[in-house]
Amino acid sequence: MPIKWSALKVTEAAAMIEEFVNQAAGPLEQARNVATEARKIDNLPQYVGQVFLRLIGEIDRAIGGSHLEPVGRLKAAIEAIRESLPADAVKEELASLAHGTKQSLF
Repeated sequence: MPIKWSALKVTEAAAMIEEFVNQAAGPLEQARNVATEARKIDNLPQYVGQVFLRLIGEIDRAIGGSHLEPVGRLKAAIEAIRESLPADAVKEELASLAHGTKQSLF
């Protein structure tokens, strides 16, 4: 039974999301670096250092890059979208579009 929704549109949306996540990753990595360096400020109170550490952890969870979160939750979610598509659904939809949208009488 064919699916009623467009696997191709889902794939295109996932690709667009991934592109935006990739664009955001660079600035977030820079923010992580600044927070890491900020933890080294002389005489920094522990309660402030803990907030920097929490921020670093949140960035790691979002974009990955640490030993605890090598991939990151954002990219993992994008991959889960792709893996949830029925096998060959995009390929079948592209083949169907190549033949046109009108039904054949023969």
